[in-house]
Amino acid sequence: MATFLHRVGLWSFRRRRTVLLIWLAVMAAALIGAVSASEPPKDSASMPGIESQEAFDLVDERFPGAAADGAQARVVFVAEPGQHVTSDANRAAIDQLVAAAAKGPQVAEVSSPFETEAVSKDGSTAYATVTYKVTSDDLTDAGKAALTKAVEQARDAGLTVEVGGSALETEAAQGLGEVLGVLVAALVLVITFGSLAAAGLPLLTAIAGVCVSLAAITVLGSVFGFSSTVGDLAMMLGLAVGIDYSLFVVSRYREERAKGHPAQQATALAVGTAGSAVVFAGLTVIIALLGLSVIGVPMLSKMGIGSAGAVMVGVLIALTVVPALLGFWPDAVLSRRARKGHSRKRWGHSGAKGSDAAGEKGGTPAWGVRWARFVVRKPVAVLLLSVVGLSALAIPSLDLRMGMPGDEAKSTSTTERRAYDALAEGFGPGFNGPLTVVVDATEADGPKAAVQAVTDQLADTPGIVSVSPARFNEANDTAVLSAVPSTAPTSPRTQDLVHTIRDERPALASATGADFKVTGTTALNIDVGQKMQDALVPYLAVIVGLAFLLLMLVFRSILVPIKAALGFLLSVGAALGAIVLVFQQGHGAGLFGVDETGPIMSTMPIFLVGIIFGLAMDYQVFLVSRIREAHIHGEEPNQAIATGFRHSAQVVGAAALIMMAVFGAFMTGGESMVKMVGFGLASAVFFDAFIVRMAFVPAVLALLGQRAWWLPRWLDKRMPRVDVEGEALGERTAEPSDPSAHQATVRV
Repeated sequence: MATFLHRVGLWSFRRRRTVLLIWLAVMAAALIGAVSASEPPKDSASMPGIESQEAFDLVDERFPGAAADGAQARVVFVAEPGQHVTSDANRAAIDQLVAAAAKGPQVAEVSSPFETEAVSKDGSTAYATVTYKVTSDDLTDAGKAALTKAVEQARDAGLTVEVGGSALETEAAQGLGEVLGVLVAALVLVITFGSLAAAGLPLLTAIAGVCVSLAAITVLGSVFGFSSTVGDLAMMLGLAVGIDYSLFVVSRYREERAKGHPAQQATALAVGTAGSAVVFAGLTVIIALLGLSVIGVPMLSKMGIGSAGAVMVGVLIALTVVPALLGFWPDAVLSRRARKGHSRKRWGHSGAKGSDAAGEKGGTPAWGVRWARFVVRKPVAVLLLSVVGLSALAIPSLDLRMGMPGDEAKSTSTTERRAYDALAEGFGPGFNGPLTVVVDATEADGPKAAVQAVTDQLADTPGIVSVSPARFNEANDTAVLSAVPSTAPTSPRTQDLVHTIRDERPALASATGADFKVTGTTALNIDVGQKMQDALVPYLAVIVGLAFLLLMLVFRSILVPIKAALGFLLSVGAALGAIVLVFQQGHGAGLFGVDETGPIMSTMPIFLVGIIFGLAMDYQVFLVSRIREAHIHGEEPNQAIATGFRHSAQVVGAAALIMMAVFGAFMTGGESMVKMVGFGLASAVFFDAFIVRMAFVPAVLALLGQRAWWLPRWLDKRMPRVDVEGEALGERTAEPSDPSAHQATVRV
């Protein structure tokens, strides 16, 4: 691998104009295709394999043209204290709104609260439902304006009017997102490298890679069904890994130049060594993302495929475009002192022994070396502190409640949240999460009698407040009921209620011949959460198993991949615990701009596992490959740890800060779920890079010593050699000024 990538780096350096022209042509073709491509499809909420989705599909089949997915607005009226919505003045204002809303464009139906008995028992609250012929995405501005005008007129009449539902849903404020992430990344790179050119090159190549990826996703959108969400995730991941991968190569290039290698040779060596780590780190990310396909959720599968493509583009650019740009400006990325010829004094020799190998030539050792030496002196204490600390942070994850945060998680400044609260106060906490029951009576002798039996059974179920009259289809063989629970949609008691209703189904179906399915937003969230929970173990088995084989191939060790997997589980557990602490339990929520707490997004755990597993392996491969490189060149285990940290700790730290900046910047937006994703990814990167890789990993390696690199002889003979450390480069890795370094390469 190292030899092949050495040739790739050398070719890219020598044929730099050709490389740039090829990539410019690829980018131009992708952009032209994106401009002429059709609109990307809308995000699909389809969740095959769960009862809620089967019920939705049955409604679409038995109630054609019902526009089950049409936009809807629930207009909530609250009378002044001491008044009732049924008073003459208030009733007139409500009737006027209903009449005005019915005349609006794209409106299918408007139900008056006085005709549907949608008035609270105390008369303080009522609601009208406006149903549209089109989805919320297709609702025109004129349609929204007509309803907004009617609402304002009712408010002028003295009523408190709030609007929930999808029709007038308030768009969350847009944060600085990737712009802030890029700015922070630039600052980190400037501080790390001390050179604007060295900082700008990773940023430039990462942005170019993201442009190519997003354009390609747009072009392929109509073929593979890639929605805008796929592009958002691809942009976030592509930017993060693109900067990191280019950073690894540029850092190694500066190191090789500091040893005295000319620019061409330094570039080839950087791509042959750091490039090998980039390839295998990228492969682990791609494995984790493609592994999302095993869950069986089309949306997650598409997000994984699109993001994996963006990561692949980032790898290719780091291996070709970066060396090509180094060929155009070979000295620009060097520090000012290095450009003045003091690089050897500043950086020292990698082939030197003793103190030089630890990075203390002519002065104080680098912070990475000092920390590594401390860890190898106190490995047990460091290991215990890191494990206990991360395990303590993971404890709140045992209280994890999954769901899809709705209006209850929005800020009280939004009309949707105020409408939610008004309905809960006027009609009970379960009113905002009714259960929809679809009764299939095609096999029943008397369909209406069977549906009535289901209705009676639901009404008698403890925890059900009310059941609506059945609504039949034209064939009178299928009916839809609405059952209101006594508890809130996110309450564990509501989840138990759904299971109770479904458990009663076999006996009722046997007695009546009618089958039924429970759906609705509340039941859908419960089913999705269960599906994600059931998929987590096989998903972990797939990605951890494949990555274990890959890491075993890279490091030629059994224990190192096991250590990597255990460290990953610690960081993910701590990240999930932090998410529960902030977004579910509310501890420190104000510090992160979280207005309301609630359940954790159902897809968050498995989403976090997939992405962080891949990104964590970036640091694993880059850090441990440098330790192994020092070890196979003859250094003792503890000395190899110090040498590996000297060369990689600063770069890994900078890469982690960049990723945290990119992910954390998405917390500046107003959408609760986006904040949750940004916080989860940023915290997981922090735990993995600065605690697991910087403390847990060297402590374990120090305790294992030579045994860390143990591999059964029979397995060693059967495994192909990929040579990530550049061992096969032979004399190319020797320093030109130190002939004895040619003899430093030994096989272990």
